[in-house]
Amino acid sequence: MGVFLRPQIPADLPSLTGGESPYDDFGPRAAHTSPRPPELDAPGALSVVVTEDRSLAGTVSWIWQHWGPNAASRNPMIGIWLRPSHRGRGIGRDAQAQLVDLFFRHTTVNRVEAHTDVDNIAEQRALEAAGFQREGVTRGAQWRDGSFHDGVLYAILRADPRPPR
Repeated sequence: MGVFLRPQIPADLPSLTGGESPYDDFGPRAAHTSPRPPELDAPGALSVVVTEDRSLAGTVSWIWQHWGPNAASRNPMIGIWLRPSHRGRGIGRDAQAQLVDLFFRHTTVNRVEAHTDVDNIAEQRALEAAGFQREGVTRGAQWRDGSFHDGVLYAILRADPRPPR
């Protein structure tokens, strides 16, 4: 199955709601209303994952992390949300791998990070299948559903091998 990334449009918003799993409920997503693709350098930019049949599968997004005052010491932390009907089919793995490829092809970053709930085994498997390496547990790092939750930090470096897709 082919996976494509494109800018989010306002018509996508009714389909991009969370709450279907314990890892989804972060509230509504804002529209990216620019007619051109989001800039990779913009914080919080958002793209939509679309499958071969052009159905809306979900979103990938990123924020920028800083590891010191130097501009070279920053990297994107990516996230994904998939509609329940599109989970478990390799779409998340492919979408996250494509986003990593975009960052390494069009920016000078050396590292792309991802973070997921410690109990979200499906996302951990998807990240590992996309070439990310588990770096450690982030204790109490994420506020969700009324309490703090532990997470797992993953990263892929520019020099790391990419699994075939």
